[in-house]
Amino acid sequence: MDKDNRATEPRVAPPGDPDTAPAIEPVAAPTPGAAAEAQAEALAGTFDEEEYQPTEADGHWPGAVPTKKARHFWPSAKRLFGLLKPEKAGIFAVLAMVLVAVVLNVIAPKVLGNAMDVIFNGVVSKNLPAGVSQDQVIAGLRAQGQDQFADMLSGMTLTPGAGIDFDLLGRLILIVLGMYLVASLFMWLQGYVLNRIVMRVVFNLRRDVEAKLNRLPLNYFDTRQRGDLLSRVTNDVDNVQQALQQAFAQLIMSALSLVGITVMMFIVSWQLALIALIALPLSAVGAGLIGVRSQKLFAAQWKNTGALNGHIEESFSGHDLVRVFGREQESLAEFEKKNEELYKASFGAQFVSGMIMPIMQFISYLSYVGIAVVGGLRVASGSMTLGDATAFIQYSREFNQPLSQMAGMANMLQSGVASAERVFELLDAEEQEPDTAIGTLPAKTDGHVEFERVSFSYTPEKPLIEDLSFAARPGETVAIVGPTGAGKTTLVNLVMRFYELDSGRITLDGVDITHLTRAELRSKVAMVLQDAWLFGGSIFDNIRYGNLDATEEQVLAAAKATYVDRFVRALPDGYDTVIDEEGNNVSAGEKQLITIARAFLANPSLLILDEATSSVDTRTELLVQHAMAALRTDRTSFVIAHRLSTIRDADVILVMEEGQIVEQGNHADLLEAQGAYYRLYMSQFAAAADPA
Repeated sequence: MDKDNRATEPRVAPPGDPDTAPAIEPVAAPTPGAAAEAQAEALAGTFDEEEYQPTEADGHWPGAVPTKKARHFWPSAKRLFGLLKPEKAGIFAVLAMVLVAVVLNVIAPKVLGNAMDVIFNGVVSKNLPAGVSQDQVIAGLRAQGQDQFADMLSGMTLTPGAGIDFDLLGRLILIVLGMYLVASLFMWLQGYVLNRIVMRVVFNLRRDVEAKLNRLPLNYFDTRQRGDLLSRVTNDVDNVQQALQQAFAQLIMSALSLVGITVMMFIVSWQLALIALIALPLSAVGAGLIGVRSQKLFAAQWKNTGALNGHIEESFSGHDLVRVFGREQESLAEFEKKNEELYKASFGAQFVSGMIMPIMQFISYLSYVGIAVVGGLRVASGSMTLGDATAFIQYSREFNQPLSQMAGMANMLQSGVASAERVFELLDAEEQEPDTAIGTLPAKTDGHVEFERVSFSYTPEKPLIEDLSFAARPGETVAIVGPTGAGKTTLVNLVMRFYELDSGRITLDGVDITHLTRAELRSKVAMVLQDAWLFGGSIFDNIRYGNLDATEEQVLAAAKATYVDRFVRALPDGYDTVIDEEGNNVSAGEKQLITIARAFLANPSLLILDEATSSVDTRTELLVQHAMAALRTDRTSFVIAHRLSTIRDADVILVMEEGQIVEQGNHADLLEAQGAYYRLYMSQFAAAADPA
């Protein structure tokens, strides 16, 4: 096959249920392309993923803020949470439920402190002489020189001689239990609602990523590892989902709890509140310093994950080739190297981010010690009740809990934001030029294709096709031959609008193809490539992919015309035979016959065959050529071939060298001219004719 082959075959999603038909949808699948060395060299020198910036806002996914290349934590986090914008009503409901739960949770310790006062006051009152007032008791203690005890009693509400008020205590306990019960119910409800919101957001994100992939030009896929792209679409999106699902809910709860507890601490004792708040700036500084470092390490972790996935995908896809050339050890060594890099990045990210929690806990313990000491002194001096002191200690513990939870979620959030950056890079990538449907084709297309002074290059500094003009008349078979890298497949890819022209134009039946939608243009074309793509479905479904509206009779007719029926009938399940993931349960030649049957069923006006018989044996090739002859009847055909024996009957043969048509004519005329075609032809057959 020509090295510049960049044609695209549709792909079929593998069936999710073996009892149901597979979901089939077209997805671009690039193959190596024309002037591949020149293009790859130029792109390798110009593309830097770290420096890449989009040229304009994308704005195609629901709820997205204006597209901005996120290279740091806060811009990326802002954009990530911006995806929740369409769910404002649900988010407000979640916030309201969380607010109610938080209010009940933060008030409950104060009520419980009042219950503690009822118990303590009752115990102390019972031990005091009945019939005297609290003031008299305090005055008597001061007269006896027990000023400290008197100070403590002065801050209490006592009824000398009375015991514990169990009725009041019971009511307070029931109130506390009710508050915690209602708070738990609201927390469950908000978790349910938030989970549905996050699932919808991630559903939309996956949908937008899939749609984006289908809007990207082929050169985007040419310049990136397939494994890295798969990692962005799968691993990174899953990681974003986990971050939103777990970290987001916890952050909301922790932030509101922090505010509510702070307010209650100031209500109970502003002096102790100031001591507790000393932990905030210390914690913020510690978390900030560690967070910046861990964010870089998480970005490196996911970058290395993509690189490792890319290597694994290549190794398994080319497993046979690796074994043929005995490169198992080299492949394993490369895997070990990339795996080691991923290990170091992952260990560093987890270790550094894991330091946040111990540091936060240490700071909280220092604050707790200060509160316990000062609080005890204030109770002893009578400026604070034991219940308030108990409530404040509980608040201080709960105050540190949301801080610790936020620190714990920082690990997950940083990882999720790092993944979101990679997904946003994909969503921000420059798309192919939009369709401008200012023209339309007639229902019956003749297939008259004309190139008018066409110029095209993959990179500006390395021209490929310059000022090329020729015409393919309706019903003609146009063969394109030439050395590797001459631009043969590029020529037909331009007809398919896989790439846009630099200058000139291509017309189909007199209509500029840039005036047509890509869907309308490609609906008139069928393409058979050297690399046969079969999908995770039955043989029947793979053939029917050429025309989803075809009847069973039409599918069987196409299979018989292309000699697929000949071998399918011998299979145990016939046309219901399910192609496995790698298509290994049919031979390479049988795969090619199925793709030819698919094109036959499409009944196109324009047919493109790119070394379509290279994978079949000689006898099958003869049969396929007969099928091709029938398939090419009454339609324009472009045939790219290296084996010149397969295109002798072509109406026109175009000989290309370095992007230019150097000769054209039929087989006999070109041989007689003894030019470039003659040299190609003789290079293939002279050796066979020479017994030496």
